[in-house]
Amino acid sequence: MPFVVPVPRPQPSLSARDAFWYLLLFATLYVWAWHLGSLAFDLIAYAFPDPTDPEYRVQRMGASMRSASAALLIAFPAFAWLAHRLSREVAREPPKRLSPVRRWLTYMTLFLAAAVLIGDAIALVYNALGGELTARFVLKVAVVGAIAGAAFAFYLLDLRRDEAVP
Repeated sequence: MPFVVPVPRPQPSLSARDAFWYLLLFATLYVWAWHLGSLAFDLIAYAFPDPTDPEYRVQRMGASMRSASAALLIAFPAFAWLAHRLSREVAREPPKRLSPVRRWLTYMTLFLAAAVLIGDAIALVYNALGGELTARFVLKVAVVGAIAGAAFAFYLLDLRRDEAVP
């Protein structure tokens, strides 16, 4: 035969089932990240109390820490289980990696993480220019940067891995 017969590439499919699982995965990621930041903020506030708000440690912090802890105890295991389940499914059926829902939600997560990182950097520079950098503020900026940066790096690498797979 003088030429190779082209083999069609697998076409990504959009199913309600995939949409459900990926929406649930990313929702648990967002809940987990938000409450991890909330708990870290409370711990920073406890370690570095605000002298202008002495009642915060007594009244509001307990409820906030309890709420964040409860959310983390539920959202993180759910996220880990869903991520594991979906990664096994993609390993069994590689064309599922091309799922439009998965790609849209991944890009949305990258957008949100990038927006948070940019806002975090703006807040840091704004307060630095105003001479208002405190240990408490810098730690909170570091927490936000670490959470958003980790999500951004993980999902960017995941997309690059998709592009590298033929």
